[in-house]
Amino acid sequence: MEIKITTEYIKLDQLLKFSGAVVTGSEAKELISENKVSVNGEICTMRRKKLRIGDVVSVGGNEYTII
Repeated sequence: MEIKITTEYIKLDQLLKFSGAVVTGSEAKELISENKVSVNGEICTMRRKKLRIGDVVSVGGNEYTII
């Protein structure tokens, strides 16, 4: 799925909420802390990681590409 942003970046936890992968910030925090989220193929444990155009986030079998 492609996620279009109109700003320079979006933070990982915000992306997870915006995409519908989670409903709340606490759910995002839990997924990230349990090493269930990867960014560009690597596990990411930084929930405030800045994602930019071209980054790919994988969670729960779904991929989200920032455009």
